[in-house]
Amino acid sequence: MSTVIEQPVEARLVAAAPRMQSIPATLHYDRRDPFAVRMTFPAPATLEGVEVSWTFARDLFVTGLEERAGHGDVRVRPYGYERLVLEFHAPEGTAVIHVRADEVRRFLDRTTEEVPLGREYLQVDLDHDLAELMRDAA
Repeated sequence: MSTVIEQPVEARLVAAAPRMQSIPATLHYDRRDPFAVRMTFPAPATLEGVEVSWTFARDLFVTGLEERAGHGDVRVRPYGYERLVLEFHAPEGTAVIHVRADEVRRFLDRTTEEVPLGREYLQVDLDHDLAELMRDAA
């Protein structure tokens, strides 16, 4: 059974200008991929003019609410208690956005009700996933 949790969030793009631009974004969680969270930005909000999604570990958000987390393409850190800073690193450059920490906490609460932290492995069907990989390799 698949359960997908989606929650819109308001992101603020940190730019050189003093005013930060608001960007609509959506957080996604699917119990079929229990370790991951996806954040999607609509086409008008991206440089390429196409919808862009970033997928990263749910644990990154959990840790990032309390302390700096991440060493790769996505990094998260608290900015006071009310905001969370997300850095998205790509060959084209880095985007830094702020989101309201309470929106992320609410989203994470919903995901942990669905799949508790530390119990994600119970959702993974390794036999099925291995069969899919073997089929794709053939």
